[in-house]
Amino acid sequence: MADPLDPLGVLSTTRRVVERARFVRIDADAVAQTAAALVDQQVAPPDWSHELHWSDGREALANYILVLDATNFCFWGEPRWRVAYRGRRYDGYWALAAALKRALERGVPLTDAGYLAAISRDEVASIFAGEGEIPLLDERVAILQETGRVLRDRYAGRFSQAIEQAGRSAVSLVRIIAEDFPSFRDVAYYDGEPVYFYKRAQILVGDLAGAFGGRDLGAFEDLDALTAFADYKVPQVLHHLGMLRYAPELRDRLARRALLPAGSPEEVEIRAATIWGVEALRRALAERGRPLAAYQVDWLLWNAGQSLPADALPYHRTRTIFY
Repeated sequence: MADPLDPLGVLSTTRRVVERARFVRIDADAVAQTAAALVDQQVAPPDWSHELHWSDGREALANYILVLDATNFCFWGEPRWRVAYRGRRYDGYWALAAALKRALERGVPLTDAGYLAAISRDEVASIFAGEGEIPLLDERVAILQETGRVLRDRYAGRFSQAIEQAGRSAVSLVRIIAEDFPSFRDVAYYDGEPVYFYKRAQILVGDLAGAFGGRDLGAFEDLDALTAFADYKVPQVLHHLGMLRYAPELRDRLARRALLPAGSPEEVEIRAATIWGVEALRRALAERGRPLAAYQVDWLLWNAGQSLPADALPYHRTRTIFY
């Protein structure tokens, strides 16, 4: 039976990792200090009125958010993949958004399930054309094809059907997404036991809430049940704030920008400590009279990560479809 305080099992399975971790630990004193520093800081949710985000009606918007988050992973590399759009160059997530909007404006039917199911590698390469090649291009081809097939075969081409099936429950929708769309099934193993993260499935639900302004297909009654979104940027911020402490050998690997294999103990520990670092900070803020949901604390930290000093420890390098 699911824990009503942890319905997705993310907190309980990642806690086991944190308790056994050999390479990463959470500094409770730094959590308290960070909470004191952030207690009055305003939360800036993602801006869905941003010029790089796209909208063209209820059904198309739901499908667009699905496509956006199906491909929202792994942008790092040297040199960085960049996209030019309307006279500006973008990298990271914003390069993804720019590439998708550019394609949609050119008439590429990215919200059509049949088109996605049959999309070719050349078509995907054209959509993401820019400076250099987007990392994991072949994986993105397979994921877009999978997304199209599932949409077509299970939901008559309309992601809104999956959303409506969830009955205004963010938790139910995360479960549906992870079950029906395998590329969102973000589960690792540590000491032979499953560890649930569901990063892209959870952020997809959060993005629907933002894009629809908390109404219609973005109306969820249990958003507070979502956890942090365990990626590579938030743990970098947590480390910079002193909340995450790394064993010397791991810190050295990160400083050298050495690759951490997906599913390795070090990588799973970093992600698990990210979940619990954010959760500990959420609880510390609540004790100071600032009740926030975990995803809102995640927003605070992600925004802070956009202006880290040049000497901050680099984020961990892992080639993965999950973040």
